[in-house]
Amino acid sequence: MALNIKPLSDRVLIEPLPAETKTASGIFIPDTAKEKPQRGIVVAVGNGNKDHDMTVNVGDTVLYGKYAGTELKLEGKDYLIMREDDILAIV
Repeated sequence: MALNIKPLSDRVLIEPLPAETKTASGIFIPDTAKEKPQRGIVVAVGNGNKDHDMTVNVGDTVLYGKYAGTELKLEGKDYLIMREDDILAIV
């Protein structure tokens, strides 16, 4: 499904991956104790600007700061839009 949104400049649109529901040892995490996800998939990328070339591509799985970006809801799904500088790593 293609979105009708194109980030400007050095911004990136990310679809957060769902939060973990179980620990590595098999313990289920209740909804009240779940942490905000810090991984997501890049859905759209801006063109960059004259001082900054974009290094992430659509489809990349990335790690970002816990409170990075601005949350928005499009077509019933949650997304984050943030500057590429807020992305910590490509996984």
